[in-house]
Amino acid sequence: MSSITENKINSIKQLFMSKHDETQAPIKADIQPYDHSLILLAIALLSIGLVVVTSASMPVADRLFGNPFHFAIRHGIYVVLAMISAMIVMQIPMRWWRMSNVWLLLLTVVLLISVLVIGRSVNGSTRWLVLGPITIQAAEPAKLFFFCYLAGYLVRRHEEVTDNLKGFIKPLVVFFALALLLLLQPDLGTVVVMLFTTIGLLFLAGAKLWQFFSLAIAGTLAVVLLIVFEEYRVRRITSFLDPWADPFGSGYQLTQSLMAYGRGDVFGQGLGNSLQKLEYLPEAHTDFIMAILAEEFGFAGVLTVLVIMLVIVMKAMAMGNAALRRERPFEAYLAYSIGIWFSLQTTVNVGASAGVLPTKGLTFPLLSYGGSSLIVMSVAVAILIRIDFEMRVDGIQAINKAGAAKGKKRILVRKAKQEVNMVIEDVIDESQLESSTNAKVGGLHD
Repeated sequence: MSSITENKINSIKQLFMSKHDETQAPIKADIQPYDHSLILLAIALLSIGLVVVTSASMPVADRLFGNPFHFAIRHGIYVVLAMISAMIVMQIPMRWWRMSNVWLLLLTVVLLISVLVIGRSVNGSTRWLVLGPITIQAAEPAKLFFFCYLAGYLVRRHEEVTDNLKGFIKPLVVFFALALLLLLQPDLGTVVVMLFTTIGLLFLAGAKLWQFFSLAIAGTLAVVLLIVFEEYRVRRITSFLDPWADPFGSGYQLTQSLMAYGRGDVFGQGLGNSLQKLEYLPEAHTDFIMAILAEEFGFAGVLTVLVIMLVIVMKAMAMGNAALRRERPFEAYLAYSIGIWFSLQTTVNVGASAGVLPTKGLTFPLLSYGGSSLIVMSVAVAILIRIDFEMRVDGIQAINKAGAAKGKKRILVRKAKQEVNMVIEDVIDESQLESSTNAKVGGLHD
């Protein structure tokens, strides 16, 4: 076989390989089904909360029930119920939440009306429904269900919300109806959180700036008027502005909380070494749990908890952005609302205990004592995990489709290679035959 023939064959091979051979390895769908970091962060907050609630509640539990671990045991049961509820909710597809958001809103109205009719009053507030051994604070599921409804409304009426005033006002009418029921309990803290979450969500949905600022100003004025016309709320504001003016009266709770923060310093007094929890600070294991955490674990402990919550909120907002990019607006708005809700409630809780904001009875998400709050917040985190899961599943399905297409391409390339090899073999056979024929002809001539 001549060198010219070999060069032709090599050039054919190189031409085929340059056009059809795959130089990159196929994509592997090795994507994790869940966001493990979000799950670990939520479990971390639940674990820290169980430890701090146990430490903060021992003196008051020993006095009231003769068992220093009374509240710790109850909180542990709440944590287990919260985790079970979260695992159940993680199995519910987001389509169910999207289709059921109106019914959830009706359930919210029924719960809030039931509280006013048959609810149990504690410290002058009627906020709890008692169902046998179970006590439900209706305001907690009301927040989650209202945000589900609001997300669904923004999907159904997005053009109305962004184009005309009527579509913008409709969800506000629903909010004001719920706010009225909440104020009759009374529960101004929940109303404030729902109001500013609603404002933030409408802004992210694309409401016009003048509508956004008008709502923000009107909402702020309404909150101010609600404070001015209630004497006990005015006392809270005055004690917030100068708690040391009446340290044993209206400013007592805040001054004790500030002492706890001061004693904590950088690394705290150590677990169990708080003095303020010895019934100097009222509600130490609920609304003022951060003061005890600051006293026992110091600035480092408070910073750790706040960083964990910040990461959870950032993940929620990032999920909202990702859901919008994948054309999942309901999931996006619901993730946004959960992120804003968590951040606002954390700000109010920590700000009130640190003297930055007026005292308000709102729990720290996933940390404070309280069954309803703990379960509902865990369900909210489970919804975030489910949103992320469904987006990951979509990604895996897309990769599998691409893999199937690549598989078909590889089969076609394999067949083409076989045909090219057959052509090359025919060329080689013809070249060999031509060489032998030439050799015979040359012999005859000789």
